[in-house]
Amino acid sequence: MNKPYRCDAVLFDCDGVLVDSEPITLRVLTDCLNDWGWPLRFEDCQRYFLGRALQHELDLIEQHSGRRPDDAWIAEFRRQRDLALRDKVQATPGVEQAIAELFPRLGGRIACASGADRRKIELQLGTTGLLPWFEGRVFSGHEMPRTKPAPDVYLAAARHLAVDPTRCLVIEDSPTGVCAGVAAGATVIGFLPATRPDGLEQGLLDAGASALFDDMSQLRHFISP
Repeated sequence: MNKPYRCDAVLFDCDGVLVDSEPITLRVLTDCLNDWGWPLRFEDCQRYFLGRALQHELDLIEQHSGRRPDDAWIAEFRRQRDLALRDKVQATPGVEQAIAELFPRLGGRIACASGADRRKIELQLGTTGLLPWFEGRVFSGHEMPRTKPAPDVYLAAARHLAVDPTRCLVIEDSPTGVCAGVAAGATVIGFLPATRPDGLEQGLLDAGASALFDDMSQLRHFISP
């Protein structure tokens, strides 16, 4: 049985938690990197880039391809990514029902705190119909002094909700995101998407996740009445 935690707010990561987007984005990134001169497989792309900000991995790309991506390359990747997401992204199964149950219990104190750029976050939440639940409470790591694994985006979300970060429950699907939530002082629960890289479970626990789950209907059991 899942252990319940006392919390005053729930802060959700976006990609892989609210929306089933990681396979879509990473397949586009795999193709773009192959064209750029790095012949990596999708599974390797997952291992290198899941939960990480692309702009922080330019040295890695240059190391493997011999060329450093410029602003034009990044813009083209994001254009292709957004087209694919608009066409294919779906909400994580059961997440809207889970949010609808939590929202009144928490007095509306939920937020989306993502390491992605705002355009991507709002595109995905809008496409999947989840945006109304998070209006005015969407936070992007790109707009913070530091993005994940730094805690800035979670601290900003907690501050906006007027909740002590230690009274927040963070839902994350990557070790990088778990580190950010833990650094903020929150309790972090690791979500396991249906499509995930090998070793993710242990990676989330090693990063500091207090528990793991793979079904959004289980989320309510982590929150004390």
